[in-house]
Amino acid sequence: MTTTSNPDIVYTKVDEAPELASASLLPIIQKFASAAGVTVGTKDISLAGRILATFPENLTDAQRVSDDLAELGALVKTKSANVVKLPNISASVPQLVAAIEELQSQGYDIPDYPEAPATDAEHSTRKRYDAIKGSAVNPVLREGNSDRRAAAAVKKFAQANPHRMGAWSADSKTRVAAMSGGDFFSNEASATLASEATAKIVLETPSGQTLLKESVSYPAGTVVDATFMSARALDSFLADEIAKTKAEGVLFSLHMKATMMKVSDPIIFGHAVKAWLAPVFDKFGAKMADLGVNPNSGLGDLLERVADDADIMAAIEAITKERPPMYMVNSDKGITNLHVPSDVIIDASMPALIRAGGKGWGPSGEEADTVCVIPDNSYAPVYDEAIKFFKANGALNPATAGTVQNIGLMAQKAEEYGSHPTTFEMPEAGTVKMVLQDGTVLHEHAVEKGDIWRSASARKAPIEDWVNLAIERQKTTGFRSIFWLDANRAHDAQLISYVMPILEAKGVADKFEIMAPAQATRVSLETITKGENTIAITGNVLRDYLTDLFPILELATSAKMLSIVKLMQGGGLFETGAGGSAPKHVQQLVEENHLRWDSLGEFCALGESFMFLAEAKGNARAKVLGETVEVATQDVLDNGRSPSRKVGEPDNRDSHYWFARYWAEALAAQTTDPSLAEEFAPVAKALAENEAKITSELAAPQGKPADIGGYYHGDMAKLTAVMRPSATLNGIID
Repeated sequence: MTTTSNPDIVYTKVDEAPELASASLLPIIQKFASAAGVTVGTKDISLAGRILATFPENLTDAQRVSDDLAELGALVKTKSANVVKLPNISASVPQLVAAIEELQSQGYDIPDYPEAPATDAEHSTRKRYDAIKGSAVNPVLREGNSDRRAAAAVKKFAQANPHRMGAWSADSKTRVAAMSGGDFFSNEASATLASEATAKIVLETPSGQTLLKESVSYPAGTVVDATFMSARALDSFLADEIAKTKAEGVLFSLHMKATMMKVSDPIIFGHAVKAWLAPVFDKFGAKMADLGVNPNSGLGDLLERVADDADIMAAIEAITKERPPMYMVNSDKGITNLHVPSDVIIDASMPALIRAGGKGWGPSGEEADTVCVIPDNSYAPVYDEAIKFFKANGALNPATAGTVQNIGLMAQKAEEYGSHPTTFEMPEAGTVKMVLQDGTVLHEHAVEKGDIWRSASARKAPIEDWVNLAIERQKTTGFRSIFWLDANRAHDAQLISYVMPILEAKGVADKFEIMAPAQATRVSLETITKGENTIAITGNVLRDYLTDLFPILELATSAKMLSIVKLMQGGGLFETGAGGSAPKHVQQLVEENHLRWDSLGEFCALGESFMFLAEAKGNARAKVLGETVEVATQDVLDNGRSPSRKVGEPDNRDSHYWFARYWAEALAAQTTDPSLAEEFAPVAKALAENEAKITSELAAPQGKPADIGGYYHGDMAKLTAVMRPSATLNGIID
């Protein structure tokens, strides 16, 4: 892979499966783009890259890297931005620690992650590392709102080749369990600021006042929220649900997003671990603390730390026998739902369970009905309503289903719940207050020790841009368009006060509906079941959840979504679907040298990026590249050239060969630019004539272990050798 200082298109260097795929795909993209005078460079936003950029003073001159995330953050605020963003790791603490240990083993003198900082230096190190955790990348890059939908070629293929859906039965015991009070939803307060303001966040207790956040600045018109989750109510809820699940004879599962909600959700996850092992913590809590046990890190870490203590292990074994069977991440390896906070991510796990007919995998390796525990009731009703709908109506038919597109509010860190640096676990009981610079108390909550308090905001300009983007999309499609907003929820009520005047001023209020998420879920499912289409216009978190839920039901995967971020300053950010970074795919590559990651999302984003570049810079050749990318993408689908899941069958590298071939053939066949056709005719010919040799060379390494030199920070030479094993293909491309 090559890079350049000021490329026309920036292709992000990320983690895990998407980064492995880039080693094969990016040289092809750079080769084809150069024919149009388009440069494609890279910027490193991987977890390892972010860690190294955070501690330059610890590294040698040769080891230092630029802060590419900061550079991209500046770029997306310009009109010239054209960024293709692949999925990156939103790190949980165990992932962060693992990445640090790997980098240290490679000779990088970076500090350990202080789990329990004691000194000023450790507190400083912890603060710097915490800025890398969770959804650290997306708030920096998303300087625009989201337009996500199934690409036309992908939807057409899914309808012609419907994927398998699990059968639903009306008597399924699968259900969603959420708190009925004491959660973020029930405690939420929200206000719109009339003028620019600065707030401090304090905890007032009988012993004095603790400053939680010195200063947060908001422009006029910002919607500012504050809420908390009661630790007492959460523990009671979890204990009740464990008991109910046992009585119902089904699997127990917890569905969180500890990667995005990097402060709140790991704490909630830890409460679930403690609830599951409550008698063990009651008896051995102090001893386990001395062994370094932190329930927020998950059951897997806990078991490693207490493995040599026979009494604790016996107590864990005894309580496990009394608990209901647990939903498993990997039954064969004994990895449970509670092992690692980043293993079960709600926006992927819940749609997969719903697609499977409400079934989850149990400890025995058998599928079973499942209680889906989603403590906070803000968005749990979406999944609850979906499950009720399919119980009553049976599974969705992908061959006839319409589509749900999404317009999501996310610009300028809108609604960054949990990952926002204004989330705190209460050190003692008292009253949390958000106090404006003039002394006005904007929000206040009475809290107890251990409660999780958080605030988030959405600025006026992103909200208005979001509504206008929805108006534009509805006008383009004519689809039924629904704002997923609950008038009875504090935050949503403030957004509605923005939405309605804009719709009325533009004379389009009759073309939009406003519904609470549960009702909107049912209406949307009814709409697509009839083969019709709808647009879900949502806030940030629902954008994240729905752009997995509906694509997984419609297409079998969310990785094939077209995801366009129209940056507010005029640039473009093209995300490659919502498929995550696929750690299991890396495991299979390392063990069997087979990568099942599907780069279709990259193909879709690439076409849009070229089309945007053509319009922005008047590059007619870039437009031809974009149009032929779409032809090639359709050919990959129509001819079944996507990767197989099984070793010994075509994988990601094969799909890249076919994409390059179809792209070259489309360029050679087009008549818009005869010189491009002439240039790519011999490339297309060489790729076709050498098909047998290339596919043989691509298949040869499969079935054997692959050495990529590191999980989080691989060796580029080794990675290139693994991902570009065909000398014949490389010769044609290079």
